[in-house]
Amino acid sequence: MAMGLHLLQIQFILVILLIFLAKSISSSNTGATFPIAKPNCHDHCANVTIPFPFGMKEDCYFNSSFLVTCNDTYYNPPKAFLLKSNIEITNISLDGQLRVLNYIGKACYARNGPVYNNPRMRLSRGLTVNNTANKFTVIGCDTNAIVYGNRLNNNEYRTGCQSWCNTKDDLENDEGSCSGLGCCQVPIPKEVWTVNVTLRIPQNRTNVWDFNNCSYAFLVEESAFRFSPGYLSRLRDEKTLPVLVDWSIGDGTCEEAIKNSSSYACKSTNSGVRKNTIMVMGIVVLARMVIKEIHTSLMVVKVTKATGKKDGRGCIRGQSLVLKLVAGNAIGVIVLLLAACCLYLELNRRKFVRMKHKFFLQNGGLLLQEQLIRRDKSPDTAKIFTSEELKNATNNFHDSRIIGQGGFGTVYKGFLANNKIVAIKKSKEVDLNQIEQFINEVIVLSQINHKNVVRLLGCCLETQVPLLVYEFIDNGTLFEHINNKTKARVLSWDKRLTVAAEAAGVLAYLHSAASPPIIHRDIKSANILLDTNFTAKVSDFGASRLVPLDQTQLPTMVQGTFGYLDPEYMQTNQLTEKSDVYSFGVVLVELLTGKKALSYDRPEEERNLASYFLFTLKQGHLFKVLDDNIICEGNNEELIAVSMLAKMCLYVRGEDRPSMKEVAMELERLRLSRKHYLVQTQPNSEEIESLLSEPMNAFRNGEGNSTGIGYDSMRNHIPSPISGGR
Repeated sequence: MAMGLHLLQIQFILVILLIFLAKSISSSNTGATFPIAKPNCHDHCANVTIPFPFGMKEDCYFNSSFLVTCNDTYYNPPKAFLLKSNIEITNISLDGQLRVLNYIGKACYARNGPVYNNPRMRLSRGLTVNNTANKFTVIGCDTNAIVYGNRLNNNEYRTGCQSWCNTKDDLENDEGSCSGLGCCQVPIPKEVWTVNVTLRIPQNRTNVWDFNNCSYAFLVEESAFRFSPGYLSRLRDEKTLPVLVDWSIGDGTCEEAIKNSSSYACKSTNSGVRKNTIMVMGIVVLARMVIKEIHTSLMVVKVTKATGKKDGRGCIRGQSLVLKLVAGNAIGVIVLLLAACCLYLELNRRKFVRMKHKFFLQNGGLLLQEQLIRRDKSPDTAKIFTSEELKNATNNFHDSRIIGQGGFGTVYKGFLANNKIVAIKKSKEVDLNQIEQFINEVIVLSQINHKNVVRLLGCCLETQVPLLVYEFIDNGTLFEHINNKTKARVLSWDKRLTVAAEAAGVLAYLHSAASPPIIHRDIKSANILLDTNFTAKVSDFGASRLVPLDQTQLPTMVQGTFGYLDPEYMQTNQLTEKSDVYSFGVVLVELLTGKKALSYDRPEEERNLASYFLFTLKQGHLFKVLDDNIICEGNNEELIAVSMLAKMCLYVRGEDRPSMKEVAMELERLRLSRKHYLVQTQPNSEEIESLLSEPMNAFRNGEGNSTGIGYDSMRNHIPSPISGGR
C-alpha cells in the first residue's frame, strides 16, 4: 500500500511538472501571470500576488532584499510594502518587474517663505529603477529640481531640469507636453537603486501665485502620466505616483548561478531572456520535490548494519520492484527536464533570430542597404555591422568597456575582428517616425571628409536601438583636459586657441559646406575629443539635424545639455545654426576660464558660467575670472579678443550673433597671428576700455546640473545683448 502511494505521488508530481514546463515555454511569447510561491508560503497580500523570490516571512523569500511586508494593522484591506519601508507595492510581475508608489516632492509658498518636502526612495540592492519606462518630471513656474543618488556600481548620479512659466497663457497650448513650459522631463541612468529629489524655487513669485502656489518634482512611470496645465494646482492633493522597478536575482549568468546549489532561481541580465526566471525556478523547485520524494521512497528499503532489518520488523517484500520503479520514474523526470530545456532554448533561439530581423526592418535596414548599393564605389560609405560583431567587440557591452555616457546614449570601446579599435555608441532611443532621416544622416555623416570630425564607420540595425560605430580617439575629451588640474597645466593657451579654431572650422563646414547643412545641436567640451597631438575631433551627432536647403529654422523639441543651451531656442523651439554658435561660445568661455559650464560647487551667482562671464566682462573684471594657467603666458590682447568673440556668440538673440564661418575665420586669424608672432587682429582701444570698465546691474543666475541632461528654461537669467552688437 505504501509503495503504491509513493508511486502515485511521484506520478502526480511528474504531471504537474509537465504542465508547468508547457506553461513556462509558452510564456516566453505570451508572458506568464500565474503566481509561484514556495510551499507553505502565502502568495497574496490583499489583491497583490507575492511570487517567489519575494516572500512575507523568512523561509519564503530568496534573501532579505525580497522581503515584502503585508501591513494589515493600519490598513484595511492590507497593503504590501517593500522590506519594512513606506514604499507601497501595487504589482509584482514574474517577468522581472514590479510597480511601486513613489512620493511626490513639493515646494509650496507660506507666509514665512517656501516650505519644501524633498522625498527619498531607497530600494533593496536586488531592485533598480527602470531607466526606459520612468522619467524624472518637474512641474511649476521658475522651478528647478534635481534627482541624485547611487547606482549598483557604487557610482553616484545626478540629473535634473528646470521648468518655467510667467502666466497661464504660457501653458495654453502645452496640454500633454513637457517641453520646459510649466513641465520638463529628463531620463535617468541605468541601475539606479536610490532616489533623492531636491526642489528649488524663488523666494517670491507673486506673479504666478494665483495658479501655481506649489511646485512639484517626482519620478514617474511615463505611460502613467500625461501633463496638463491643471496639474500646477491639482497635484497638491496627490501624494504618490507609480514607478516601474526591475528586479533580478543576480548579475551573473545562469551557468554561474546553477553552480550555487542554494539558489532557487536564475534570472541573468546578460541572457536577454526575461522569462528564464519562471522556467528555471519552477524546474529546480519541483525537481527538488521529486528528489525528496525519491529519497523518502528509498527509505523504505533502508536496513541497519547490525540486524539487516528495518525497525526490527524484517525486510519489506517487493523492495527490488520499488527500487526499480522509483529509479525508472527518476530517469524519466530527468529526460523530460532535459528535453523541455532543449525545446525552450530552441524556441528562444528562433525568437531571437526573428527579433533581430524585425529590428533590422524597423530601423530602416532595407533602406540603408539600398543607399549603400548606390554608393558602393565610395570607400567612405558606412558599413552595416551585425549585432554579434559588436557584442564580441565590446565583451557583450560590459561595463568595463564604457568610455562615455551622455543624454543621448552610452559609448563603448570595442575591438573588431581585424584588431581595429572603435567607439560604439548605444543610443537611448530613436524616433521610428524619422527612420528615413536617420538613414540619411548615417550616409551623410559617414561621408563627411573633415580631419576634425570623428568619422562614422557604420552602424548595426539588428538591435532595438541602432548602434553607431565611430573611429576611436584615445586622448579623452576637451572637458577632461580643462577640468583636470594636471591636464589643464599641459593645455597651454596655444593649444586651446588651436582647438577652438579647429572646432569652429568644423561647425562652419557643417553649416556652410556640407550638403545638406547640418546643425550639431549638442556642442559642448565633452563632445570635442583630442588625439595624442591635441587635434580637435568633434563627435556625438546623436542630436544633429539635417537642414533642408529651403529652410533656415527647424521646429524641434528642445534637446541639449544644461549650460550650453541657446536661450532663444529654448523659448521658441526653433533650431537654427545660431544655436550652435551660442553653445560654442560657452566652450570658448570654458577654454578661457578653466571652469565647468554649470556647477553646484560654486556660489549661486557663479553657477551659470556664461551668465557669470558676461557679468564679469561688464564689471571690468575679466582677468579675475580667466584661468591662471593661461594668464601667466602673457597674451592679454589675444585673451581679450577671444573674450569679445565669446561675448558676441552669447548674445541672447540669434540674429545678433556672428555666423560660425565668421567665428572660425576670426579664431584662425588669431592663431596664425600668434604663430607668426604678429598681432593682426586686435580689439580697438574703445572696445577694450568698454570691455574692462562698463558697469552692469546685478542679476540672478539660473540653477542647473553640471551633468544634467534635458530641458532648461531661463527667464531673466541671461543678460540682454549689448546694443550695437552684430
